[in-house]
Amino acid sequence: MLPDIRVRQRDYLLEIARALTQELDLDKLLGRILRISIEMLVGQAGLIALRAEGSGWQVVVSQSIPAGFLREVEGFLDQIPDHADPQGFELPEISRLFNELARSASFGLLTGLGLPLVARGQVVGIILLFRAYVNSFSPNDNTLLSSFANQAAIAVQNAQLYTQTNQEKSRTNALLDSLADGILILSPDHHVERVNPAMARILNLPVETILDQHHEEIVRWAKSPSGPTLEQAEADGWPLTQHAHLYIEGDLLRNGDQPPLPVGITYTPLFSEEDRLLNIIATVRDITKFRQADELKSTFISIISHELKTPVALIKGYVSTLRREDAEWDPEIVQDSLEVIEEESDRLAELIENLLDASRLQAGGLALKRSDVNLPALAQRVAERMQTQTQSHTITVDFPEFFPIILGDENRIQQVLTNLINNAVKYAPGGEIRLSGEVRPEMVIVCVSDQGPGIAAEDIPHVFDRFYRSPEMARQTKGAGLGLYLTRAIVEAHGGRIWVDTVPGQGARFCFSLPRESAAILV
Repeated sequence: MLPDIRVRQRDYLLEIARALTQELDLDKLLGRILRISIEMLVGQAGLIALRAEGSGWQVVVSQSIPAGFLREVEGFLDQIPDHADPQGFELPEISRLFNELARSASFGLLTGLGLPLVARGQVVGIILLFRAYVNSFSPNDNTLLSSFANQAAIAVQNAQLYTQTNQEKSRTNALLDSLADGILILSPDHHVERVNPAMARILNLPVETILDQHHEEIVRWAKSPSGPTLEQAEADGWPLTQHAHLYIEGDLLRNGDQPPLPVGITYTPLFSEEDRLLNIIATVRDITKFRQADELKSTFISIISHELKTPVALIKGYVSTLRREDAEWDPEIVQDSLEVIEEESDRLAELIENLLDASRLQAGGLALKRSDVNLPALAQRVAERMQTQTQSHTITVDFPEFFPIILGDENRIQQVLTNLINNAVKYAPGGEIRLSGEVRPEMVIVCVSDQGPGIAAEDIPHVFDRFYRSPEMARQTKGAGLGLYLTRAIVEAHGGRIWVDTVPGQGARFCFSLPRESAAILV
């Protein structure tokens, strides 16, 4: 009778061993291995512990083992140190401790049996079983059990690799989906195999529409881009090496009524170990801000070079004239010349100070030196000083009585008032320039109004931008476009805000608010 049972066990064992290699779900696989192990070795209960590099041993599946006893098993597994030779040290130690634990817990009625799982020379784990009797195995039995353990170990390792691959795939998908840059993964013949949501947003197309499309149908240019396209580069032999990146910039056409988008595309080839081209990965980046920065840089160089050149030329011209030894100058002419030199020097100093303030803003904001500020008195002083610089304007100050003292940087607030009055003087041909104040429960409001032509509606959203100047006004007046930019920064640094009210043909009114002392922001 026994030989027949052994034959059936061997046949069943070989059949299951073949089936184990087909299961890739690790949890299902481990449960199947444990169940078959208990049946084949005539056990009552068991568990499987897997070895993870650098994290010891972990019980991953068990059968018919009470929770309390399982915790004891996990406890002694935690105490086994990692060893360079786990098969020669850790596995025998686990089997010995487990056998002692089984005998102690069952008062000698149960024995522990360990079946190591070793695949491709690597220790994967161990099957630990409880048996109600001690039974010796013949050499043939040992061969079959060893074969089963080897097959089980390979199946576990395959399932682990499959799980790891799925995890890596999930991480890659999450990474691609979270990227702000658009990603296209192309086949060697330029068909889209993968696209991320950012690219779909750039193109204003659904992901499903982009998939399987040809690269030329997706990447279309409003005008010839800078540099060769992907198709042109490949016609010239690209890529010759694995690290042959291709970069191109241009205006990308988009779906619907979306305007073309300035983008930079980097193409990266992906080769197999046999140097066969597998994919081309295109990374698409919105370079609108970079292009704006370049335009801003060009504007800065143009404006500053002009604004610096003019006063320097005047100063040099007057100084050279006054130094001529072949002429004697009337004292009045000398005084007029010195006055021009002084005015242009002041203009240079103001421009340089504004540039320094703009740089400080870019570096992290303006530092304020706060103290009590009497706004009506400050406005009166600024108005009197500015009145000496114009004969065609009348600068008036209108603040209510008992105007509250505010907490602020007096020099900076004076700079705000000076900039606003100076703008009114430059852009209004004449008339009244009025400084007025208003008191609110949590703030005060100061306005500077003029009787000039006002501000065009299309210019209002940009008047506080750095280096911005209305094209019409830029032809008529001097300036670098920094005054209102710095004015807004100073007001906002005080915790206030600034805005402009204007009616074309009826003048402009700039107003700013500042918190009262109880609501002021201390920095």
